Amino acid sequence: MSAVTLAPPAAAPLAGPSPQPATPAVELRNVSRWYGNVVAVNDVSFTLGAGITGLLGPNGAGKSTLLHMLAGFLEPSAGELRVDGRPSWNNPAAYRSVGLVPEREAVYPFLTGYEFVLMNARLHGLADPEKAAERAIDTVDLRGAMHRRIGGYSKGMRQRAKVAGALVHQPRILLLDEPFNGMDPGQRMHMMELLRGLADQGRTILISSHILEELHHLANNVLVVVAGRLAASGHFREIRRLMTDRPHTFTLRSSDDRRLAAALMADPSVQGVELAATGITVRAGERGGFALHLPRAARDAGVTLYEVRPTDESLESVFSYLVKR
Repeated sequence: MSAVTLAPPAAAPLAGPSPQPATPAVELRNVSRWYGNVVAVNDVSFTLGAGITGLLGPNGAGKSTLLHMLAGFLEPSAGELRVDGRPSWNNPAAYRSVGLVPEREAVYPFLTGYEFVLMNARLHGLADPEKAAERAIDTVDLRGAMHRRIGGYSKGMRQRAKVAGALVHQPRILLLDEPFNGMDPGQRMHMMELLRGLADQGRTILISSHILEELHHLANNVLVVVAGRLAASGHFREIRRLMTDRPHTFTLRSSDDRRLAAALMADPSVQGVELAATGITVRAGERGGFALHLPRAARDAGVTLYEVRPTDESLESVFSYLVKR
């Protein structure tokens, strides 16, 4: 994963202990949800612990249904779903450990940002709701606009107010549905750094997003849902390496591209070589075999390698491959 330098947030993430509980933060066992004859989620199983997980899938794949079941808004039609060791459906106590940022506008335009977050703090019965609200406002860098009405906020500011409301009680689990919508680049960088800090504290964060570039640099793991089923889970690079039906593509540059291309064609793991002025594009059927063969082929051909770069191991490539299967 390429490195990204991000500006530090204006305020430190919400402080708190980093508990390491024995039970998973989120656990689904053979969970399904249907609406009449329509199956929205079909026999999905996974567990989540501390860290950031991306929830991906095309429109209509079942992502929102999964989030709504996790948040306790929908009852699973079949299977077992637990959040912080407890069923989320019909269990208001689960909200003590869950923070939700829905995709829909869930803010009241007549309230100020501070009033909205304070309302959430009071609903959670916090001992000092005013202090908790100010802390959450500072965490999302919204203090300068905290006493303005939300109706006058930009889309990105409203998103940050929703995040502050979800964080005010310092939940162990965060469910975020398209949290980067409407944020400018600076706000996105701040939010990404904030979420990393919360994950480092031991919190479990599940993000549903169409912005794959952010999740590429942010998520430890991904869940890919296609047509209601879990198509893949894990780190996206590991998922890519298990996709043996797709050749792996590499871009190479060397001291003699023509000679290297000829040498690589003799390797059984190489399915195709394309020589261009900017380098060589290689399609290899087996990644590990090619990785072992490449340095030997370059040495035997008397060629110096300048660059070896996989070109289809991004999150976007993996997502595209899985959806088109």
